[in-house]
Order: sequence, then structure tokens, then C-alpha cells
Amino acid sequence: MFNHILSAGQKVLNGGLITRNEALDIAQATGADIYILAALASKIREQYTGNQIDLCSIINGKSGNCSQDCKFCSQSIFHTCAIDTYPLLDDEKIIEYAHSVEKAGAHRFAIVTSGRGITEHDNDFISIIRIIRRLKAETNLRLCVSLGELTEESAFMLKEAGVSRYHHNLETSEEFFPHIVTTHTYQDRIKTIQCARSGGLEICSGGIIGLGESMEQRINLAFALRDLNVDSVPVNMLHAVPGTPLEHEPPLSPLEIIKTIALFRFILPTTSIRSAGGREKLLRDMQSVGLMAGLNGMMVGNYLTTNGRSISEDICLLNDMGYSL
Repeated sequence: MFNHILSAGQKVLNGGLITRNEALDIAQATGADIYILAALASKIREQYTGNQIDLCSIINGKSGNCSQDCKFCSQSIFHTCAIDTYPLLDDEKIIEYAHSVEKAGAHRFAIVTSGRGITEHDNDFISIIRIIRRLKAETNLRLCVSLGELTEESAFMLKEAGVSRYHHNLETSEEFFPHIVTTHTYQDRIKTIQCARSGGLEICSGGIIGLGESMEQRINLAFALRDLNVDSVPVNMLHAVPGTPLEHEPPLSPLEIIKTIALFRFILPTTSIRSAGGREKLLRDMQSVGLMAGLNGMMVGNYLTTNGRSISEDICLLNDMGYSL
């Protein structure tokens, strides 16, 4: 296995792309070989994306009452979860929060809303455009949004207002997707990504690991993201929420997560890959090892319906590890 990992790593460092079969091969790594895989992934990250780490923060701009049945999500109307439910927050609340995370050290800020999607005719969309314009004028943050399905015209309007990147996860591999969501299709998600790109926006798209999928299916997700040429890949780790169909799903081990992150870096050598929801709960004391497995981005602060840790703690960790901020 050691030689297989070295061979795959050298191929990527020499400018090549590994094949699906090569990824499946090195995914068999166990024990100390996982750390070798992670170390080479870190070397790949250093060569192709440098030592700068990108910090993004989000606000749950509109929470709950979602018509979709994603099995992992506490905001679905199909599930019985104890979360706060509210319409789109007022402008000042979102803008004040954006200023606070910028002051704390975040580079990017995203407004996230629940629901299947949005159009340029929705009142919420008009409000978000107004908020984005103010944030563009008042901050140095790179602005992102995650609003579900959208039209190409909506994407153009977001771009014109100051949005740089649109977030829309594939969530998992195409073959596993129907086990997780039935109210829309995998192709619906790809169509949204294509509309956002046609509107001039960069694409942030990744998924959640630990939904019950196999390692092969995670690898298939990574190759789908490579085929779509996305700009940023968030790796979420399922922190099962009571009241969702996945509430009893066993959590992934830290080593399984580290191996998955490293494999994503081997498959996506030049792409921004960031840790996202679940890292504090699932990686625990091994968060630094997760970073060393090839990440060059991190979501900081709170998540949609769960709390993260303080941005200052994460910045301290990154400084200790020698990253540039």
C-alpha cells in the first residue's frame, strides 16, 4: 500500500490526475498508511494551492419550513426537529453579523436560506440583493449565497449585486442520492450549478460524508465534482440530528474522515477544499490532522442549526500550524 500511495501522489505532483481505480486502490489504506496518505495530500495542497487558508462564515438567513425531504436536514417539514423557524432576517441583523465575522477574521460570508429555491421575482430575493449591495459597499468580504435552485437570470442579478460564489451541494454520489432525497433529483442540482455558472458565478459544491454511503460512493462524488470543475468543495461530516431519519446513523471515525479528505485532495488537486459542518464533533482532538490532510479552507463560526466554536480558536490553531491567513 505504501508504494501505491507514493506512486499516486507522485503522479499528481507531476501534474497528472489519478483515475477512479487508482483512487479506489489507495482508499484501502489503513493504520499508519492513512497518515502517509494525508501527508502526501498536504504536499499536493501546498504545491497547487499554496499555504493560504480561506475562512468562510455563514448566516442562516431563513430557517426551517423546507418543502424538501433531505434525510439529514433538521429544517425539512417532513422531520420533527427542535430548531428555530423564522422568515428571512431583516437587513440590519444580517449586515451586523457580517461585520462581526469580518472583524473576527473571516474572508468570505454567505447568506443561506431554507427552501427548494428562489426566483428573481421573490420578495426574499429582492431583499437579499439589497443586502448584498450594502455588504459589497461596507465590507471587504467575498460574498456568497446559498439559496437553492435558481434561474440564470437570478444568477446574473446576484453577480451584478456583488456575489462572487454560489453554493449548491451535490450532497452525495448520483447512485446514493435517491436514498437521501426524493423530492428533487441529482440532475436538478447539476442544473442549478450550471445556471449559476452561466450567470458568471463561481461554484461551491461538495457534500456530506457519513450518510451511510460507501467509500466508493464518496470517491464517485469527488469525481463528479471534478467533472463539473467546481471552484470550492466543502466537506461536511454528518452530525446526526434527533428527529431526522438519520438520527441513529453511526458517526464516522476521525481516521475515516481524514482518509476521505486526503482522497478528495488527490482527486481534486487544484480545487479549494474546506472543512465544514460537523468537524468539531467528529474530528474532535484530530482537527489539526484533518487540516493536514489537504484542506485549504475552513468554515468558521456557527453552522445552520448547530453551533461551531469561536473563530479566534480556529485562527489560533491555524497560526500554530503555520498557515497564512
